[in-house]
Amino acid sequence: MDQKQINDIAHTLHDARLSAQALPQFSASLKDFKREDAYSIQEKGIALRVNDGEKIIGLKMGLTSEGKRKQMNLDAPLYGMLTDTMQIEHEGRFSLQGSIHPKIEPEIVFYIDKDIKGKVTRDQVLESCSAVGAALEILDSRYEGFKYFSMEDVISDNSSSSHYILGPKTSDFKNIDLKNLEMKMYVNDELAQAGTSDAISGDPVVSVIQLAELLNQRGQFIPAGCFVLAGAATAAVNLEKRMQIKLEVQELETTKVSIDE
Repeated sequence: MDQKQINDIAHTLHDARLSAQALPQFSASLKDFKREDAYSIQEKGIALRVNDGEKIIGLKMGLTSEGKRKQMNLDAPLYGMLTDTMQIEHEGRFSLQGSIHPKIEPEIVFYIDKDIKGKVTRDQVLESCSAVGAALEILDSRYEGFKYFSMEDVISDNSSSSHYILGPKTSDFKNIDLKNLEMKMYVNDELAQAGTSDAISGDPVVSVIQLAELLNQRGQFIPAGCFVLAGAATAAVNLEKRMQIKLEVQELETTKVSIDE
């Protein structure tokens, strides 16, 4: 794929997000759509957002849970970039206006205070973290249907990222068994999804390891000062107006968000 095609697709997805208009999948009409092209499109799309005044402050992993992969009919992890304007404050409100088909899912967030580069160990990841927390991610694909996509389509669309909610930080986490945390997401005080943190790549710390390796393939790394959403522990839930979302994670503080019209 040449640079003009990459720029054109990135601009098309950028405009679709701003106008909340769904698009057909690009893979349906492109014969030679490679994963490296998809990440180039993603990077160009993020550059457009930065040019509009946004700041990259985090990264996310996607398709880390078996439930999520089955839901989307995909089978490998991927990543995306997160900016400051995508953040909804804990206990804040998210408006459905400007969304296409938003969903929400439960996650674990890692706060990074040392660069994580290339192939690293679990201990090295933990040594590079200053805190962890419960988090919610709102997804909103720019494609029609939001059901079955190619990896290349999803990656190009910044891995379906829309917004995120970061719960209170837990700085004293060294003795927490991050691999086996019970996670329960409630909608209007009724249990909507439940799982354990080992659904995230077998261990959410492993998800951060995978992210470092994926970034390294593109000559990049996880920078100090950012945060990482490790991925969803369960399938996502469709958002509707007047929902009250609450995520309870064992050993961590509760995360909440309200959904407006």
